[in-house]
Amino acid sequence: MSRIKEYFKLGEVFTYFIRVFSKHKEGYPINFNLRMMHGINRISILMFLFCLMVIITRCIARM
Repeated sequence: MSRIKEYFKLGEVFTYFIRVFSKHKEGYPINFNLRMMHGINRISILMFLFCLMVIITRCIARM
């Protein structure tokens, strides 16, 4: 049972969201590729959340 709980931990997911959407820290190496990767990740996360809201509202509207 503890292995199943381990797979569904969301703490790491939320810490990634915080890390992607926060400002860069001093002394952290920033190059163009890393900035673009984080930018694309931000766009994909926001698109996913928007689509999830649309799907939920469609399901609620059909009831």
